[in-house]
Amino acid sequence: MSADQRVADLNLQLPQAPKPQGVYKPIIIAGDMAYVSGHGPLKTDDTMMTGRVGSEVDQQAGYDAARQTGLAILATLQTQLGSLDRVKRIVKTLGMVNAAADFQQHPAVINGFSDLMAEVFGNDNGIGARSAVGMGSLPGNISVEVEAIFEIET
Repeated sequence: MSADQRVADLNLQLPQAPKPQGVYKPIIIAGDMAYVSGHGPLKTDDTMMTGRVGSEVDQQAGYDAARQTGLAILATLQTQLGSLDRVKRIVKTLGMVNAAADFQQHPAVINGFSDLMAEVFGNDNGIGARSAVGMGSLPGNISVEVEAIFEIET
């Protein structure tokens, strides 16, 4: 089954592809690699999921924010590539959690993103190398930011 079809079958609601909030491009394609800039948990109403995980929001809210960040990244990929079917696999993920100083479950939060990628692209192509780290803050107090590298069909 194609990635575009999985998105439809899972009834996933992608937000509009986010516009840059600074001097950068949301995605750069070099050869057969797509480098996706950091994305936040953009919802379909153009608001962001905010709050420091472990103090202002709980771990589940962080997981949900990471999943929503994945939807924003899928929107960027679909807009730039024309179809998610051009994605061969995810290669690398950097997941950043806006975390309270004593919060230690960063990987469990970023699983929200990784679980979504596995659902859309399958276990073989939707699971790649990954780092999940805590940050003292993120722009606009967003709960999660994710950047990723994908191998694509040229």
